[in-house]
Amino acid sequence: MRVSLEETLEQFFVSSATWGLDAWEAELGIASVPGKPDDQRRSVINAKLRGVGTVTVDLIQSVAEAYERGVVEVTQQPASYQFTVRFVDTLGTPPNMNDLKAAIEDIKPAHLQVIYQYQYFLLSQLHQTLTINEIQTRKMTDFAPFIPV
Repeated sequence: MRVSLEETLEQFFVSSATWGLDAWEAELGIASVPGKPDDQRRSVINAKLRGVGTVTVDLIQSVAEAYERGVVEVTQQPASYQFTVRFVDTLGTPPNMNDLKAAIEDIKPAHLQVIYQYQYFLLSQLHQTLTINEIQTRKMTDFAPFIPV
């Protein structure tokens, strides 16, 4: 009985919910996608919970960080009616990007445009650290220490 109570208690918190994620999604009006990993479902729920109130740069940043789990920088360009979401310490496109875009579209004012900026590891950055012979003789997994964060 104790195990059942503990498992039920876990469903009250998004970070530990498993079978209770369906109830969270229903309560927040989120369409459940069969087969979507629990961590991605939790990101959608957390973003929906954070996306309440007046839309500010801080609110958009909070929603973006619910998906990314990394450093996200949001800057606004009022003269051009847009803002930029830049992923600071993630290389490439973050996972669950479609859900993040949908969440931001849901909370941002309709007249504002959003621009997403990604970081990529460039071959020229690798050449600054290693010679071409060293690059050719190593496995791809050996390059993790050279990737800037």
